[in-house]
Amino acid sequence: MSQPSAVHANLASNEVTHQLPRVLGGSHALAIVVGTIIGSGIFLVPAEMMQAVGSSSLVYLAWIVGGLLSLFGAMTYAELGSMMPYAGGEYVYLRGAYGDRTGFLYMWTWFAVAKPASVASVTSGLARTLGIFAAFHWLETPAVGPILWSQLFAIAVTWLITGLNYLGIKKAGDFQVVFTTLKAILILIVVGFCFSSALGSWGNFATSLPQATGGLKGFMIALIATLWAYDGWNDLTMVAGEVKQPERNLPFALIGGLFIVGALFMGTNAAIQYILPATKIAATPRPAVAALSVVAGPAGAAFVAAGMALSIFVTLNGTIMSGARIPFAAAQDKLFFPSFATIHPRFKSPSVSLIVQAVLSSILLIALGHFQQLFELAVFAEWLFYMLTATTVFVYRRRQPNAARPYRVWGYPLLPAIFIVSAAAVLYSSFVGNMQGSLIGTGLILLGLPLYEWIKRRYQSA
Repeated sequence: MSQPSAVHANLASNEVTHQLPRVLGGSHALAIVVGTIIGSGIFLVPAEMMQAVGSSSLVYLAWIVGGLLSLFGAMTYAELGSMMPYAGGEYVYLRGAYGDRTGFLYMWTWFAVAKPASVASVTSGLARTLGIFAAFHWLETPAVGPILWSQLFAIAVTWLITGLNYLGIKKAGDFQVVFTTLKAILILIVVGFCFSSALGSWGNFATSLPQATGGLKGFMIALIATLWAYDGWNDLTMVAGEVKQPERNLPFALIGGLFIVGALFMGTNAAIQYILPATKIAATPRPAVAALSVVAGPAGAAFVAAGMALSIFVTLNGTIMSGARIPFAAAQDKLFFPSFATIHPRFKSPSVSLIVQAVLSSILLIALGHFQQLFELAVFAEWLFYMLTATTVFVYRRRQPNAARPYRVWGYPLLPAIFIVSAAAVLYSSFVGNMQGSLIGTGLILLGLPLYEWIKRRYQSA
């Protein structure tokens, strides 16, 4: 196995590839974590959670447990990221600990399935959210044959944000800072509106939903919903090669970002429950919209819908930004097609990787109308690699006990072990709950094996 990429290899015949420039500061790193995590989840999952557990106290317990598990994962990744602050994040840690094949399969899964499906899901979700407004009702009308305007709109947004990232990560990072700040302000305004309303009642926190799923099964459903809402904290590690002072900024952003997100999530959930009883929360697909409708009528509902659209837009920027770095890093290690290691001479971005990612996302947007099923295919693989990546902290502690570790995960080995066991539980729950999708997801991962063997012979023997 060739060594993990502290310094990447020469890929083309006479072309020496260079590293991406470190231009992201602490505020950029924090905004990537917070802005990528906070999408539409907080506005939607309270309904699913209430249907699952049936009481305010258990909903909050799920939020707390989900937040702590995500924090344990972020703390584990913070040690790995500060130790190996290179482009690709999880790919780098897995390859260094378990070899080229494991690193390649991770890259292949994210490149071929998870990231394009995620981008497609986010952009189509943005189109559906904007469809709430009368001015955007045309999005659900046919454009060309069976293709809807919403699909073309989603493709346009994909290329717009890809173009922003093509122009350099500093511009994309500045965008992330500004609009993540605006997103947080909008969430605080929603919380403030709800708690200042005379229509709210603390008694709503004591209401319950008798027909909830209940039991351990119900709690696991609610917990997985919170983990979905918290998802995205790992994306920062994928752009670690472009973060200044990564030994300080990576742990600060990963851990601090989880605390900020947790506070905003808990506050939003409390605001919704202050306005709506348990039965109404469970009955509405958009609890935050329903709560603001009670407080401020149609204008309030429109405000929340606009906040949801902004949240999704900022999440998309973080998703596109991080996804492109994985095949880029693999290509620099001669584990993928050399063109993916291209750095634009002017904008210093992984230009080919960004363009191909947008093409794959666009194909999905044209080929499929709904993405939930496809996105579920990636859930099994996602938690599989979360679990595997977290185990690498034990490998590196044993194999390289004296290596420089600017940040050491607090509570080692207990907290990483708790995260690994929890990830295994989520993995099992995902597999049992969607066995067909999980098996297909596993099959898609294994499809990378023959490609790996071909690429290894083609490029590493050259």
